[in-house]
Amino acid sequence: MKLTPNYYRDRVCLNVLAGSKENAREIYQAAEGHVLVGVLSKNYSDVDSAVKDMREYAALIDNALSVGLGAGDPKQSTMVSQISQQVQPQHVNQVFTGVGPSRALLGQHDTVVNGLISPTGKVGYVNISTGPLSAQQKEAIVPVTTAIAMLKDMGGSSLKFFPMNGLDSIDEYRFVAEACAATGFWLEPTGGISLDNFEQILQIALDAGVTKIIPHIYSSIIDSKTGNTRPEDVQTLLAIVKKIVP
Repeated sequence: MKLTPNYYRDRVCLNVLAGSKENAREIYQAAEGHVLVGVLSKNYSDVDSAVKDMREYAALIDNALSVGLGAGDPKQSTMVSQISQQVQPQHVNQVFTGVGPSRALLGQHDTVVNGLISPTGKVGYVNISTGPLSAQQKEAIVPVTTAIAMLKDMGGSSLKFFPMNGLDSIDEYRFVAEACAATGFWLEPTGGISLDNFEQILQIALDAGVTKIIPHIYSSIIDSKTGNTRPEDVQTLLAIVKKIVP
């Protein structure tokens, strides 16, 4: 079972949500395997049912599974760790304080574990209080480099910058990308990314020199009637990746 994502040219791997198992298969084919398929823990009533279903998803897509919280919901943090321990996916989405437990329960360092960090409106500083209790407190705002060091301390692989609201936090994002590049850390831009702004957002991370980039593209490519991600949009995203990744 492969535990590492299939990056295009060892650099970029898409992350999109699946509305069904058939949709997961379509997405995987459309992205030529350069994708992590998100399934949300929030959609299950308990860990056992989630584990059973997610294993079925993983079997269809060569384990290119991304265990999700659900819009960064901190209440899902423990459930994500417990599911990931059993499923052993390629990718785990976590709030900042959930990174350590997820890594410990996984029992290996190949799976990508991200830590959710939010923009603050101030370039060079991020909000790390994204956990179940800490998210309800006054924001813990720290320098980006400190946040990255803390994620590394906990066994994290990458920084999930969310919510970006598309290009709204672009200056902050550029600084984060440069900090990730300087420290050899990976980056996952998330929130409001669409076919229109995807190239610009990815290009910033590439230009900064980030070694691994996992952009999350969600609602903008989901068919509102079916709840499925449109495979043709995934093909478009892959074409952009192929065009700009050196």
